[in-house]
Amino acid sequence: MSKYATIAGGAAGLLAFVAMVIGVVWFCKSQCKNLSNRNSETGSSDPSALVEWNGGAGPSSAPDQSTLGPPEARQFTMEELEQATKQFSEINLIGFGSFGSVYKGLLSDTVVAIKRRPGAPRQEFVAEVLYLSEIRHRNLVTLLGYCQDSGSQMLVFEYLPNGSICNHLYDTGQESSTKLEFKQRLSIALGAAKGLCHLHALSPPLVHKNFKTANVLVDENFIAKVADAGISKILEKIEEAGPSHMSRANAFDDPEVGISGTFTEVSDAYSFGVFLLELITGQRATHIDSLGSEESFIQWVRLQLTSNNFVDYRLHGSFTVNGIRDLIRLTIQCMSFLGRGRPVMEMVVQELERIHEKEMALTTVMGECTTTITLGSELFT
Repeated sequence: MSKYATIAGGAAGLLAFVAMVIGVVWFCKSQCKNLSNRNSETGSSDPSALVEWNGGAGPSSAPDQSTLGPPEARQFTMEELEQATKQFSEINLIGFGSFGSVYKGLLSDTVVAIKRRPGAPRQEFVAEVLYLSEIRHRNLVTLLGYCQDSGSQMLVFEYLPNGSICNHLYDTGQESSTKLEFKQRLSIALGAAKGLCHLHALSPPLVHKNFKTANVLVDENFIAKVADAGISKILEKIEEAGPSHMSRANAFDDPEVGISGTFTEVSDAYSFGVFLLELITGQRATHIDSLGSEESFIQWVRLQLTSNNFVDYRLHGSFTVNGIRDLIRLTIQCMSFLGRGRPVMEMVVQELERIHEKEMALTTVMGECTTTITLGSELFT
Protein backbone atom coordinates (compact mmCIF):
# COMPACT_ATOMS: atom_id res chain seq x y z
CA MET A 1 0.00 0.00 0.00
CA SER A 2 2.85 2.35 0.92
CA LYS A 3 4.40 1.52 -2.47
CA TYR A 4 1.29 2.75 -4.36
CA ALA A 5 1.10 5.83 -2.17
CA THR A 6 4.70 6.66 -3.00
CA ILE A 7 4.02 6.25 -6.75
CA ALA A 8 0.86 8.38 -6.56
CA GLY A 9 2.65 11.06 -4.60
CA GLY A 10 5.51 11.15 -7.12
CA ALA A 11 3.09 11.40 -10.05
CA ALA A 12 1.24 14.27 -8.42
CA GLY A 13 4.51 16.11 -7.83
CA LEU A 14 5.54 15.60 -11.45
CA LEU A 15 2.20 16.93 -12.70
CA ALA A 16 2.54 20.01 -10.49
CA PHE A 17 6.06 20.64 -11.84
CA VAL A 18 4.86 20.30 -15.48
CA ALA A 19 1.97 22.68 -14.83
CA MET A 20 4.39 25.22 -13.36
CA VAL A 21 6.69 25.01 -16.43
CA ILE A 22 3.73 25.42 -18.80
CA GLY A 23 2.61 28.46 -16.85
CA VAL A 24 6.05 30.08 -17.07
CA VAL A 25 6.28 29.40 -20.84
CA TRP A 26 2.80 30.83 -21.43
CA PHE A 27 3.66 33.95 -19.44
CA CYS A 28 6.90 34.53 -21.40
CA LYS A 29 5.14 34.07 -24.74
CA SER A 30 2.39 36.54 -23.82
CA GLN A 31 4.99 39.12 -22.78
CA CYS A 32 6.92 38.68 -26.02
CA LYS A 33 3.73 39.06 -28.02
CA ASN A 34 2.81 42.27 -26.22
CA LEU A 35 6.31 43.66 -26.78
CA SER A 36 6.12 42.77 -30.46
CA ASN A 37 2.76 44.51 -30.81
CA ARG A 38 4.07 47.69 -29.20
CA ASN A 39 6.93 47.81 -31.68
CA SER A 40 4.88 47.05 -34.78
CA GLU A 41 4.98 49.31 -37.82
CA THR A 42 1.71 50.97 -36.94
CA GLY A 43 2.79 51.77 -33.38
CA SER A 44 4.54 54.91 -32.20
CA SER A 45 8.14 54.96 -33.37
CA ASP A 46 9.21 57.36 -30.62
CA PRO A 47 9.76 55.59 -27.27
CA SER A 48 10.26 58.98 -25.60
CA ALA A 49 6.59 59.73 -26.26
CA LEU A 50 5.74 57.19 -23.54
CA VAL A 51 7.39 59.46 -20.99
CA GLU A 52 4.98 62.28 -21.85
CA TRP A 53 1.85 60.12 -21.75
CA ASN A 54 2.75 58.83 -18.27
CA GLY A 55 3.46 62.15 -16.58
CA GLY A 56 7.23 61.68 -16.64
CA ALA A 57 7.26 57.99 -15.73
CA GLY A 58 9.61 55.70 -17.58
CA PRO A 59 8.63 53.16 -20.25
CA SER A 60 8.41 50.38 -17.67
CA SER A 61 5.23 51.91 -16.21
CA ALA A 62 3.58 52.56 -19.58
CA PRO A 63 0.19 50.95 -20.24
CA ASP A 64 0.02 48.04 -22.66
CA GLN A 65 -0.72 49.79 -25.98
CA SER A 66 -1.47 46.43 -27.65
CA THR A 67 -4.67 46.24 -25.62
CA LEU A 68 -5.48 49.90 -24.96
CA GLY A 69 -4.71 51.28 -28.42
CA PRO A 70 -2.94 54.57 -29.16
CA PRO A 71 -3.13 57.25 -26.44
CA GLU A 72 -5.68 59.99 -26.97
CA ALA A 73 -4.37 63.40 -27.95
CA ARG A 74 -3.49 65.33 -24.83
CA GLN A 75 -4.91 68.80 -24.23
CA PHE A 76 -1.95 70.96 -23.25
CA THR A 77 -2.25 74.26 -21.44
CA MET A 78 -0.90 77.53 -22.80
CA GLU A 79 1.42 77.72 -19.78
CA GLU A 80 2.97 74.35 -20.64
CA LEU A 81 3.60 75.31 -24.26
CA GLU A 82 4.93 78.75 -23.35
CA GLN A 83 7.37 77.17 -20.92
CA ALA A 84 8.35 74.56 -23.52
CA THR A 85 9.17 77.21 -26.13
CA LYS A 86 10.47 79.96 -23.80
CA GLN A 87 7.40 82.10 -24.46
CA PHE A 88 7.45 81.16 -28.15
CA SER A 89 10.84 82.76 -28.55
CA GLU A 90 12.17 83.39 -32.06
CA ILE A 91 15.16 81.29 -31.04
CA ASN A 92 12.84 78.28 -31.06
CA LEU A 93 11.08 79.24 -34.31
CA ILE A 94 12.08 76.55 -36.83
CA GLY A 95 9.77 77.17 -39.76
CA PHE A 96 6.41 78.05 -41.26
CA GLY A 97 3.77 75.75 -42.71
CA SER A 98 0.15 75.62 -43.83
CA PHE A 99 -0.96 75.66 -40.18
CA GLY A 100 1.25 78.59 -39.20
CA SER A 101 4.51 79.06 -37.32
CA VAL A 102 6.43 75.98 -36.13
CA TYR A 103 8.38 76.02 -32.87
CA LYS A 104 10.72 73.54 -31.25
CA GLY A 105 9.84 72.85 -27.62
CA LEU A 106 10.75 70.68 -24.66
CA LEU A 107 7.93 68.98 -22.76
CA SER A 108 8.83 66.70 -19.85
CA ASP A 109 12.23 65.81 -21.38
CA THR A 110 10.57 65.14 -24.74
CA VAL A 111 11.42 67.37 -27.71
CA VAL A 112 8.32 68.30 -29.72
CA ALA A 113 7.30 70.46 -32.67
CA ILE A 114 4.52 72.94 -31.92
CA LYS A 115 2.49 74.49 -34.74
CA ARG A 116 0.63 77.70 -33.91
CA ARG A 117 -1.91 79.81 -35.74
CA PRO A 118 -4.38 82.52 -34.66
CA GLY A 119 -7.91 81.23 -34.17
CA ALA A 120 -10.83 81.14 -31.77
CA PRO A 121 -11.66 77.89 -29.94
CA ARG A 122 -13.64 75.50 -32.14
CA GLN A 123 -15.15 72.12 -31.26
CA GLU A 124 -14.54 70.98 -34.85
CA PHE A 125 -10.82 71.54 -34.26
CA VAL A 126 -10.81 69.26 -31.21
CA ALA A 127 -12.82 66.55 -32.99
CA GLU A 128 -10.42 66.43 -35.95
CA VAL A 129 -7.35 66.42 -33.70
CA LEU A 130 -8.70 63.50 -31.66
CA TYR A 131 -9.32 61.55 -34.87
CA LEU A 132 -5.91 62.31 -36.38
CA SER A 133 -4.07 61.44 -33.16
CA GLU A 134 -5.36 57.87 -33.45
CA ILE A 135 -3.62 57.38 -36.80
CA ARG A 136 -0.26 55.79 -36.01
CA HIS A 137 2.29 54.47 -38.50
CA ARG A 138 6.05 54.25 -38.65
CA ASN A 139 6.10 56.55 -41.68
CA LEU A 140 3.72 59.23 -40.37
CA VAL A 141 4.63 62.06 -37.99
CA THR A 142 2.68 61.45 -34.78
CA LEU A 143 0.22 64.05 -33.50
CA LEU A 144 0.58 64.15 -29.71
CA GLY A 145 -1.82 66.85 -28.59
CA TYR A 146 -3.35 70.29 -28.99
CA CYS A 147 -4.19 73.57 -27.28
CA GLN A 148 -6.79 76.29 -27.82
CA ASP A 149 -6.14 79.36 -25.72
CA SER A 150 -5.42 83.11 -25.88
CA GLY A 151 -6.67 83.42 -29.44
CA SER A 152 -4.41 80.64 -30.72
CA GLN A 153 -4.86 77.09 -31.96
CA MET A 154 -1.85 74.82 -31.55
CA LEU A 155 -0.87 71.30 -32.56
CA VAL A 156 1.89 69.32 -30.84
CA PHE A 157 3.79 66.76 -32.92
CA GLU A 158 6.75 64.49 -32.39
CA TYR A 159 10.00 66.22 -33.33
CA LEU A 160 12.27 64.77 -36.01
CA PRO A 161 15.88 65.90 -35.55
CA ASN A 162 16.94 65.74 -39.20
CA GLY A 163 14.08 67.93 -40.40
CA SER A 164 12.72 68.01 -43.93
CA ILE A 165 14.33 66.05 -46.73
CA CYS A 166 14.64 69.42 -48.51
CA ASN A 167 17.54 70.22 -46.19
CA HIS A 168 19.47 67.24 -47.51
CA LEU A 169 18.35 67.05 -51.13
CA TYR A 170 18.44 70.29 -53.09
CA ASP A 171 21.67 71.09 -54.86
CA THR A 172 22.60 74.56 -53.62
CA GLY A 173 26.06 74.54 -55.17
CA GLN A 174 27.61 74.14 -51.74
CA GLU A 175 29.06 71.00 -50.22
CA SER A 176 26.26 69.25 -48.35
CA SER A 177 26.95 67.58 -45.02
CA THR A 178 24.63 64.76 -46.08
CA LYS A 179 25.20 62.82 -49.28
CA LEU A 180 22.04 60.99 -50.24
CA GLU A 181 23.01 58.14 -52.53
CA PHE A 182 20.54 56.39 -54.79
CA LYS A 183 19.67 53.58 -52.39
CA GLN A 184 19.04 56.09 -49.60
CA ARG A 185 16.74 58.10 -51.83
CA LEU A 186 14.87 54.92 -52.76
CA SER A 187 14.50 54.07 -49.08
CA ILE A 188 13.17 57.56 -48.32
CA ALA A 189 10.74 57.35 -51.26
CA LEU A 190 9.54 53.95 -50.05
CA GLY A 191 8.94 55.21 -46.51
CA ALA A 192 6.97 58.21 -47.74
CA ALA A 193 4.94 55.98 -50.08
CA LYS A 194 4.07 53.66 -47.18
CA GLY A 195 2.89 56.64 -45.15
CA LEU A 196 0.56 57.81 -47.93
CA CYS A 197 -0.58 54.24 -48.58
CA HIS A 198 -1.59 53.90 -44.92
CA LEU A 199 -3.65 57.09 -45.12
CA HIS A 200 -5.41 55.88 -48.26
CA ALA A 201 -6.15 52.50 -46.65
CA LEU A 202 -8.14 54.11 -43.82
CA SER A 203 -11.93 53.93 -43.86
CA PRO A 204 -12.82 56.41 -45.18
CA PRO A 205 -9.51 57.13 -46.98
CA LEU A 206 -7.63 60.21 -45.80
CA VAL A 207 -6.27 62.22 -48.73
CA HIS A 208 -3.25 64.31 -47.78
CA LYS A 209 -4.00 67.15 -50.26
CA ASN A 210 -0.71 68.93 -49.55
CA PHE A 211 1.96 66.28 -50.04
CA LYS A 212 5.32 67.74 -51.07
CA THR A 213 9.02 67.27 -50.44
CA ALA A 214 8.93 69.78 -47.57
CA ASN A 215 6.41 67.51 -45.81
CA VAL A 216 8.70 64.47 -45.89
CA LEU A 217 10.74 64.52 -42.68
CA VAL A 218 13.55 62.19 -41.60
CA ASP A 219 14.43 61.00 -38.11
CA GLU A 220 17.87 60.30 -36.65
CA ASN A 221 18.08 57.08 -38.70
CA PHE A 222 16.86 58.81 -41.87
CA ILE A 223 13.56 56.96 -41.76
CA ALA A 224 11.06 59.02 -43.76
CA LYS A 225 7.84 60.24 -42.14
CA VAL A 226 5.05 62.14 -43.86
CA ALA A 227 4.08 65.34 -42.05
CA ASP A 228 0.89 67.43 -42.06
CA ALA A 229 -1.44 64.51 -42.82
CA GLY A 230 -4.96 65.76 -42.15
CA ILE A 231 -3.94 69.40 -41.68
CA SER A 232 -5.84 70.41 -44.82
CA LYS A 233 -8.93 68.68 -43.42
CA ILE A 234 -8.61 70.57 -40.13
CA LEU A 235 -8.28 73.91 -41.89
CA GLU A 236 -11.30 73.21 -44.08
CA LYS A 237 -13.35 72.53 -40.94
CA ILE A 238 -12.35 75.66 -39.04
CA GLU A 239 -11.91 78.29 -41.75
CA GLU A 240 -15.29 79.82 -42.57
CA ALA A 241 -13.80 81.77 -45.47
CA GLY A 242 -12.54 78.58 -47.10
CA PRO A 243 -9.18 76.84 -47.30
CA SER A 244 -7.05 79.84 -48.31
CA HIS A 245 -3.86 77.80 -47.83
CA MET A 246 -4.82 75.68 -50.84
CA SER A 247 -5.23 78.63 -53.21
CA ARG A 248 -1.51 79.02 -53.73
CA ALA A 249 -0.62 77.04 -56.84
CA ASN A 250 2.58 75.02 -56.76
CA ALA A 251 4.32 72.31 -58.77
CA PHE A 252 2.91 69.54 -56.57
CA ASP A 253 -0.72 70.38 -57.40
CA ASP A 254 -2.59 67.80 -59.45
CA PRO A 255 -3.65 69.47 -62.76
CA GLU A 256 -7.00 67.64 -62.57
CA VAL A 257 -7.86 69.30 -59.25
CA GLY A 258 -7.76 72.68 -60.97
CA ILE A 259 -10.51 71.44 -63.29
CA SER A 260 -12.67 69.32 -60.99
CA GLY A 261 -11.89 71.03 -57.69
CA THR A 262 -11.87 67.60 -56.02
CA PHE A 263 -8.93 65.95 -54.28
CA THR A 264 -8.68 62.15 -54.44
CA GLU A 265 -6.08 59.48 -53.75
CA VAL A 266 -4.73 59.90 -57.30
CA SER A 267 -4.13 63.58 -56.51
CA ASP A 268 -1.68 62.44 -53.84
CA ALA A 269 -0.15 60.04 -56.38
CA TYR A 270 0.58 62.97 -58.72
CA SER A 271 2.18 64.95 -55.88
CA PHE A 272 4.23 61.89 -55.00
CA GLY A 273 5.44 61.74 -58.61
CA VAL A 274 6.74 65.30 -58.33
CA PHE A 275 8.49 64.25 -55.11
CA LEU A 276 10.17 61.39 -57.01
CA LEU A 277 11.19 63.86 -59.70
CA GLU A 278 12.96 65.99 -57.10
CA LEU A 279 14.68 62.91 -55.65
CA ILE A 280 16.01 62.07 -59.12
CA THR A 281 17.09 65.58 -60.16
CA GLY A 282 18.11 66.98 -56.77
CA GLN A 283 16.39 70.21 -57.79
CA ARG A 284 13.13 71.98 -56.94
CA ALA A 285 10.43 71.18 -59.51
CA THR A 286 9.23 74.77 -59.61
CA HIS A 287 8.80 74.85 -63.38
CA ILE A 288 6.71 71.68 -63.83
CA ASP A 289 3.36 73.43 -63.47
CA SER A 290 4.24 75.68 -66.43
CA LEU A 291 4.64 72.81 -68.92
CA GLY A 292 0.88 72.63 -69.44
CA SER A 293 0.42 69.07 -70.68
CA GLU A 294 1.67 65.54 -70.26
CA GLU A 295 3.21 65.61 -73.73
CA SER A 296 5.18 68.75 -72.83
CA PHE A 297 6.38 67.13 -69.62
CA ILE A 298 7.56 63.97 -71.41
CA GLN A 299 9.31 66.06 -74.05
CA TRP A 300 11.04 68.01 -71.29
CA VAL A 301 12.21 64.76 -69.66
CA ARG A 302 13.53 63.49 -72.99
CA LEU A 303 15.42 66.72 -73.59
CA GLN A 304 16.98 66.68 -70.14
CA LEU A 305 17.98 63.03 -70.51
CA THR A 306 19.50 63.62 -73.93
CA SER A 307 21.64 66.42 -72.55
CA ASN A 308 22.56 64.33 -69.49
CA ASN A 309 21.12 67.07 -67.31
CA PHE A 310 18.29 65.13 -65.68
CA VAL A 311 19.78 62.82 -63.03
CA ASP A 312 21.41 64.58 -60.08
CA TYR A 313 25.15 64.60 -60.79
CA ARG A 314 25.77 63.70 -57.13
CA LEU A 315 24.18 60.31 -57.83
CA HIS A 316 26.70 59.32 -60.49
CA GLY A 317 28.32 56.05 -59.55
CA SER A 318 25.67 55.09 -56.98
CA PHE A 319 22.96 53.51 -59.14
CA THR A 320 22.41 50.84 -61.77
CA VAL A 321 21.02 51.76 -65.18
CA ASN A 322 17.93 49.58 -64.67
CA GLY A 323 17.32 51.08 -61.23
CA ILE A 324 17.30 54.69 -62.34
CA ARG A 325 15.37 53.85 -65.51
CA ASP A 326 12.63 52.08 -63.53
CA LEU A 327 12.36 54.99 -61.10
CA ILE A 328 12.03 57.48 -63.98
CA ARG A 329 9.26 55.34 -65.50
CA LEU A 330 7.41 55.22 -62.16
CA THR A 331 7.74 59.00 -61.84
CA ILE A 332 6.19 59.55 -65.27
CA GLN A 333 3.34 57.14 -64.45
CA CYS A 334 2.55 58.95 -61.19
CA MET A 335 2.58 62.30 -63.01
CA SER A 336 0.16 61.25 -65.72
CA PHE A 337 -2.10 64.22 -66.44
CA LEU A 338 -5.06 61.81 -66.48
CA GLY A 339 -5.73 60.50 -63.01
CA ARG A 340 -6.97 57.14 -64.24
CA GLY A 341 -3.53 56.49 -65.70
CA ARG A 342 -1.76 56.82 -62.34
CA PRO A 343 -0.98 53.87 -60.08
CA VAL A 344 -2.58 53.72 -56.65
CA MET A 345 -0.15 54.16 -53.76
CA GLU A 346 -0.25 50.45 -52.91
CA MET A 347 1.14 49.71 -56.38
CA VAL A 348 3.72 52.49 -55.96
CA VAL A 349 4.91 50.87 -52.72
CA GLN A 350 5.22 47.48 -54.44
CA GLU A 351 7.20 48.93 -57.35
CA LEU A 352 9.54 50.89 -55.07
CA GLU A 353 10.12 47.77 -52.99
CA ARG A 354 11.02 45.85 -56.13
CA ILE A 355 13.40 48.55 -57.38
CA HIS A 356 14.99 48.95 -53.94
CA GLU A 357 15.46 45.21 -53.37
CA LYS A 358 16.96 44.73 -56.82
CA GLU A 359 19.26 47.72 -56.39
CA MET A 360 20.42 46.46 -52.99
CA ALA A 361 21.10 42.98 -54.36
CA LEU A 362 23.07 44.19 -57.37
CA THR A 363 25.18 46.75 -55.55
CA THR A 364 25.85 44.36 -52.67
CA VAL A 365 27.19 41.69 -55.03
CA MET A 366 28.97 44.03 -57.43
CA GLY A 367 30.06 46.68 -54.95
CA GLU A 368 29.17 50.30 -55.58
CA CYS A 369 28.29 50.93 -59.19
CA THR A 370 30.79 52.00 -61.76
CA THR A 371 31.34 55.72 -62.20
CA THR A 372 30.76 55.38 -65.95
CA ILE A 373 28.01 57.83 -66.86
CA THR A 374 25.23 56.32 -68.96
CA LEU A 375 23.81 58.61 -71.63
CA GLY A 376 20.40 59.95 -70.67
CA SER A 377 18.98 58.96 -74.04
CA GLU A 378 19.75 55.33 -73.18
CA LEU A 379 17.60 55.56 -70.05
CA PHE A 380 14.46 56.66 -71.86
CA THR A 381 13.63 53.39 -73.64
